[in-house]
Amino acid sequence: MDLTAIRADDNASTVTQFILLGFSDLPNLQGFLFGMFSIVYLIILIGNGFIIVITRLDPALQKPMYFFLANFSSLEICYVSVTLPRILFNIGTQNRSISKLACATQTCFFLMLGATECFLLAVMSYDRYVAICNPLQYPLLMNPTKCTQMAAGAWFAGIPVQIGQTCQIFSLHFCNSNKINHFFCDLPPILKLACGDTFINELSVYLVAILFAAVPFLLILASYSKIIATVLRLPTATGRAKAFSTCSSHLLVVFLFFGSATVTYLRPKSTHSPGTDKLLSMFYTIVTPMFNPLIYSLRNKDVIAAFRKLLLKT
Repeated sequence: MDLTAIRADDNASTVTQFILLGFSDLPNLQGFLFGMFSIVYLIILIGNGFIIVITRLDPALQKPMYFFLANFSSLEICYVSVTLPRILFNIGTQNRSISKLACATQTCFFLMLGATECFLLAVMSYDRYVAICNPLQYPLLMNPTKCTQMAAGAWFAGIPVQIGQTCQIFSLHFCNSNKINHFFCDLPPILKLACGDTFINELSVYLVAILFAAVPFLLILASYSKIIATVLRLPTATGRAKAFSTCSSHLLVVFLFFGSATVTYLRPKSTHSPGTDKLLSMFYTIVTPMFNPLIYSLRNKDVIAAFRKLLLKT
């Protein structure tokens, strides 16, 4: 344990600074990892930035579906910027220390943006549900004011709870060790360092994960069960193919994100291993934001058409 990060407090040792071990167990790959993460970060920024710009510029994309997609791409840029710059800093400088306040701040923003992603994916599934199952009511139910309200709700709904959860976790004493065996300040590896009985804290993590992940996921499943039932009743194969094509991209992102995040947060503490946690975290913190633009642009004829028009103008 780094003695400079420990403070005597009422005859007990309290951690004031953490060490993010990250990928320190791969000393010969530090240069490769720095280059790889730098390229991935650029891909995420450029790809999601492209989605934001093209949905703003093209009149054909001024629809609720693309309004939410632009919000989702903005979220992905924010989400990945909470973790990746710090990863690059740690690898580039080989300085892996992070203050308790900085660690708590990173955790808080990560949790808030993670909650936003869950809610926004649920809102996007509701948009597809209304478009396919209630097309005549679509302009009324998904008017610009309601779309803005739903997007704002997705962005801000999780903030109070996640601030409270972060304060609760970081008010614990961390006297066992100050080494976080992860590449960012995530809840499962931080809880492992806490002293004493953390049952109540673990329970709160489960409850919040159920509220912000399981509930939106169930709403998404409910929306898509109705969508599939409606699509299967369409009279033509062309109509069914078109309806499924507008939903398949969203479904792929949903299963990538929720699958890895749910396994990470809803597994019992005893089954957590650093290697598995890092691998799963890579999916919902880096892989999903990187593939989001590709999934949505390559499988969407409207986005491809808008890109061609933009190229012809330039």
